[in-house]
Amino acid sequence: MTEHSASSPVGKPASSSAPSASSDLLASDEDRERVVERVKAAVADGRLPLGELDDRLGQFHGARTLGELAVAAHGLPEPGPRDSLVVDAAPTSRFALGLFGGFRRAGEWVVPARFTAWSMWGGGRVDLTEARFTAQETVIRAVALWGGTGIVVPDDIDVDVRGFALFGAVGRRGARKVGRRGVPRVVVKGFALFGAVVTKPKGD
Repeated sequence: MTEHSASSPVGKPASSSAPSASSDLLASDEDRERVVERVKAAVADGRLPLGELDDRLGQFHGARTLGELAVAAHGLPEPGPRDSLVVDAAPTSRFALGLFGGFRRAGEWVVPARFTAWSMWGGGRVDLTEARFTAQETVIRAVALWGGTGIVVPDDIDVDVRGFALFGAVGRRGARKVGRRGVPRVVVKGFALFGAVVTKPKGD
């Protein structure tokens, strides 16, 4: 199986069978984390014995270059890329409300160009992990009044978090203003009053 460079257009690890200049590039924490996700998936699928997990993880975290990382990842299945993230389809939902309760938007749903989420004395979760988008740029307006809204963001979209909190918090843990060409961009505009609007990476 041929593996590609993490700096290539498809964003996958470099090939150990076809060395290139990119193999000598220093690996970033994000490069390592992508490979760690691959080994976790291999263990879950039964491809990799659980007893080899610690050894593999040690190799990944010890790898200094993309070439060393690719060698450590030898034999692991590559994650399949998601289909086109921007689709010509009707939105699944435009609005969510958690009032003295909660809401959840998750799974394979279609996000409109403008989505609004209100949490009032309740909570909600907007999970974009498997979502598709109707526009290249999506604005999510999230308001939390004595409540909280969590927004889960995968690593194949760019995220810009803006907002204001009064006796609360607008968290930016999942924010990534990278400006990658062709990657959908989500702008989270949050307001929290005695509550919280937080973005978080996939897996949190």
